[in-house]
Formats: sequence, C-alpha cells, structure tokens
Amino acid sequence: MRFKKLLFLLLILNGYQTCFSQNTIDTFLTPSDSLNKKRQNTVVISEAVLASGILVGLNQLWYADYPKSDFHFINDNSEWLQMDKLGHSFSSYHLGRLSAEMLQWSGASKKRQLIYGAGLGFAFLTAVEVMDGYSSEWGASSGDIIANASGTALYVSQELIWKEQRITPKFSFHTTQYATQRPEVLGSSFTEQILKDYNGQTYWLSVNLHSFAKDSKIPKWLNLALGYGADGMITGNRENNMSFLSQNPQRFRQFYLSLDVDLTKINTKSHFLKTLFSVLNTIKIPAPTIEMAHFNDVKLHLIYF
Repeated sequence: MRFKKLLFLLLILNGYQTCFSQNTIDTFLTPSDSLNKKRQNTVVISEAVLASGILVGLNQLWYADYPKSDFHFINDNSEWLQMDKLGHSFSSYHLGRLSAEMLQWSGASKKRQLIYGAGLGFAFLTAVEVMDGYSSEWGASSGDIIANASGTALYVSQELIWKEQRITPKFSFHTTQYATQRPEVLGSSFTEQILKDYNGQTYWLSVNLHSFAKDSKIPKWLNLALGYGADGMITGNRENNMSFLSQNPQRFRQFYLSLDVDLTKINTKSHFLKTLFSVLNTIKIPAPTIEMAHFNDVKLHLIYF
C-alpha cells in the first residue's frame, strides 16, 4: 500500500513538470550557464511547497482515518514477491533525478544537484516512512528504506562514475484478470489498477548500449531492457492466499528481455522537447519481448506492455 501512494506522488510530480514546461517558452527552459539565484530559489521554494503540501494531504486523506501508534517497524520484505520494493527504488530514483534536473536548469553546481536534488527523493520517501511508522495500520519498513536508498544511489553513482545516466529504471503496465477478483485491493478502474495491481506492473533496468560502446555505430537512443514482474498475487503473501486458492493457485516471478528507447538521447534543439522526453523517459516503450517464468517457461511477445 505504501508504494501505491508513492507511485501516485511520482505521477503528480511528472505532471507538475510537464505542465510547467508546456506553459513556458523554449528559451526559458534553457539551463543557465551559471548560478541563477532567482531560478534556484524558484526551484527550492516550489519543491518545498509541493512536498509539504503532499505530506499534509497524505496525513489528512490517508492517515487521518486510522489510529496513531508509537513509532514501530514492520517486516514486509516477503510480500508481493518484492514488487513493492522495486517500486520504491524506481520512485526514489526518478524523484531525485527530476529534482536534480530542475536544479541543473537553475545553474546550480553538480555537487548541489547531487546532494540537494538527488537526495530529495530519499528524504521525501523517508518522511513518508516516518508517517507510516506512527500509523497503527502500517508501520515503517526497513526494506522500503533500503529500496529508497538504492534508487538514490543508482542515480548518484552513475553521475559520479560516468557523468551520465546509462542505466535507467523504467515502468510498464498491462491489465490482468486478478483486479476483478479483488477490486478493493487491486483496483476497480484502469487508473487504480496501474497503482494497485502488482500483477500487471513490470519494472525495468533500461541500458543504453551506445554509452558502453561510444565508438560503435549503435544508435545513441537504442536501449536493451531487463525486466522483472510477478503474477498470481491477490494478497501480499502466500499464507493470506488460502481463501483465494481456487482463483489464485500459483504465485511466480517473471523475467524479461526487450528493446527500448532512451528518449533523452534523441537529438533535438528544443528544450521543451528535452524536458518532455525527460519526463516520459520513466516509461518503457512497448516492444518485442522475451519472457521467462519458472526458469524454464519461455514466451515471445510481439509487443509487450
């Protein structure tokens, strides 16, 4: 449930950046060559107001209906075949990346981008964990915190080692049969299912091939994507599935190999398009895909979402 909230927040931030881009001229979106304090203040204040507003909204809309408790941890590392943990890592990476790119637009130094920008994802998601920790309904999760840290570390380490993002976490979704069996948990509408139905979610590590072979003729935008998903989940863990065994006989992991596109590597002089491509680069492009399940069942999808 925690990740579903986080994915929703990430979608809000993506929409925020897109709207911001669409309502400004291309020249305004051009990153500053040196520190522009007015822009930096705009970024800092906007992010602080947005993050605070979301946290206050979460407290009123999500937590207010449940009793408070002393701060406590729970162990949910075995639930949902770790799909929720990948979601935390994905969210932390892209929250930090988008924040760092907004600081880059202001002309902030690379150090500030990495510390205050990339660190925002981890800091914000840690604040959500604290709120979970004081709720009797949930509880803070050490696994979630580790996953949040791994997403931030993936972004920061690539900037320090390669000064570019060669490996990008991405997301894709398709509807499944399970949502109709438990719509209150897995979603009753398409939008809810994107956030709630782990069976239809796939998380990818999209690797830019040209970045690792710069002297080759490989197109700069071509990626190879490694994906992970899971199926057969109506509840978080196998034990709670007992009452659904007739509908949910087996839970299993899925691994994928596919092609992808790094939209940020598409050559354009338009800073509006660059901003738009940066936002959309969170989504895996549908493409031919090889799926392996149970380590011996191989399927070929002409187009996989």
